[in-house]
Formats: sequence, C-alpha cells, structure tokens
Amino acid sequence: MEKLLKEIRACRFCEPDLQLGANPVLRASKNSRILVVGQAPGTRVHNTGIPWNDPSGIQLRKWLNVTDEQFYDPEIFAIVPMGFCYPGKGRSGDLPPDPRCGPKWHPLLLEKMPNIELVLLIGMYAQRYYLGDKAKRTLTETVSNFEEYIPRYFPMPHPSPRNRFWLKKNEWFEDSLVPILREKVAKLIP
Repeated sequence: MEKLLKEIRACRFCEPDLQLGANPVLRASKNSRILVVGQAPGTRVHNTGIPWNDPSGIQLRKWLNVTDEQFYDPEIFAIVPMGFCYPGKGRSGDLPPDPRCGPKWHPLLLEKMPNIELVLLIGMYAQRYYLGDKAKRTLTETVSNFEEYIPRYFPMPHPSPRNRFWLKKNEWFEDSLVPILREKVAKLIP
C-alpha cells in the first residue's frame, strides 16, 4: 500500500491540464474500513495537502458525527477523491475532476483495501463512477433512493456551503438520512 500511495502522490499524469499544477491529495491504509469518495480537492486542500480541510470538510464531519482525529485516521477512513488534484476554477465554481484519474488509480487502491465496509459516495461524479447505470438520473434521486445501494454504498450530496439551497429544499437528507449515516459510521469506528 505504501508503495502505491507514494506512486500516486508522485503522479504528474494530468499536470499540463491543471491550473495550479499537480499535488495529489489522499489518505488510505490497508486497514481502512470506510472509504470517502469525493470530487477533487479545492484550493485550500491543494495548498495544505490535507483532504477535506475546508468548510465542506467541517460539514462532512458534522454529518458523520466524527472528530477530526477519527476522520483523519487512515485506519478508519480512506479519503480518495475522484480526482486527486485541484482541477482549476471554472465559470461557476471548480472544474470537474479529471475523468482519467479515478479509473487509473481507484481499482489499484481498492485492491489494497480489503476491509472497506462502507463507501461514502459524495456528489454525482463519485456516484456515477461507482454505481454506474444503477445511479439515478439526478443526484437527488440517487440520494433519496440510498436504500438500493446499502450496505456497501451510501450516496450523499456534497457538503459544500454552495449546496445550502439543495439542503434547504431537501431537508429530508439531514432529518432522515444523516441519522442513518451516523449509525452506520459509528458501527465501524473502534
């Protein structure tokens, strides 16, 4: 696993397409039990090298009801985004993750993490990659039909402050699904 993580962190495969250059950000261990699959790092994460080290990460940890120490313990959580590097700024926010990154690295990482019991699919890119044609037409439909994907997968919206309108419109997520999510996560934390 350490050799693979070193190789990924040294990856410069898509660097010519990245506004800030390559800086692959991830955490994982052969013992990880929960896999967090997000989109791609933002600028703060790119600059610090710490995944989910931003307001989205604070909200995610609230949803999961975990401490920073628990979340950043790779023996518990593997943090593997669809794109390991900051993709750059677009017209209405960050660009999507590079579509080549996930297929190149995720299968190799999953092979080395046999203890993963729960995969948190955060956002549409992760859901489409992992659920394939089982993903619904929209993120809202996929998340609201989460029971079709458990016990292995738990689809979620992105916890970004930009999604406050989605969360306001879909209060059922925090009211009904977050308690279920917390219960599942708590069972996997020693």
